[in-house]
Amino acid sequence: LLAFFFMAPPPPATLITALESLYTLGALDDEGLLTRLGRKMAEFPLEPPMSKMLIASVDLKCSEEIITIVAMLSAQNIFYRPRDKQAQADQKKNKFTVAEGDHLTLLNVYESWKYNKFSSPWCFENFLQARSLKRAQDVRKQLLTIMDRYKLDLVSAGANLARVRRAVCSGFFYHAAKKDPTEGYKTLVESQVVYVHPSSVLHQRQPEFLLYHELVLTTKEYMREVTLIEPKWLVELAPRFFRQADPHKISKAKRAERIEPLFNRFEEQDAWRLSKRKG
Repeated sequence: LLAFFFMAPPPPATLITALESLYTLGALDDEGLLTRLGRKMAEFPLEPPMSKMLIASVDLKCSEEIITIVAMLSAQNIFYRPRDKQAQADQKKNKFTVAEGDHLTLLNVYESWKYNKFSSPWCFENFLQARSLKRAQDVRKQLLTIMDRYKLDLVSAGANLARVRRAVCSGFFYHAAKKDPTEGYKTLVESQVVYVHPSSVLHQRQPEFLLYHELVLTTKEYMREVTLIEPKWLVELAPRFFRQADPHKISKAKRAERIEPLFNRFEEQDAWRLSKRKG
């Protein structure tokens, strides 16, 4: 592939990064050939992480929810917030908020719109973009057609929404971030400092681990569409990329941070500890 004659060849480093990404998603095997999963992913007109998320949702038994989330992410700009009615818009948005993150909040918005018979006046009342929701509906229908063609089952997770978050994690594990004690978050892959976007439902909550859909650079590097995750899911769902740390080993960074007590040869070995002091 590196030797392929492109009309406008991308930088080799970019091409290698893309191939590595496809490999970690399970779309390529050790020889760089498409896997069965990769062939299925190629049938969807989506970015590879979104395709992987959708296909994985079939096995995780939450494909009905994920197909809606994918459609909503594709539509973008679901909420609108007029300058003269910001407080009202925020109040309406809070009705749809799901504590675990923005992906489930988008799902809740679509299901509420569906419950209200896809009404445009209802969208106007709730400060939602009717045009964006209709675009999401069209994308969803297109994806349903492809899933039906390849006999991929449409299954609902019901009340078990952790399955939905696991499915999102299966495609976007590369976008995982951990809360930094000094400021914001740091991405697990590149240790890049990022922040939860103020429009996110997790902006105030700030959980320990989360993943994001995309980064947006304004005054800071903001994470858009974020969802709460369990760190153990990263090892379970992306074994090619993450592995369990050895609890008996300490990293170089942690070793550098470790505080060594002052040594006093006239005192007992643990005399420096506060628990050993009297009075």
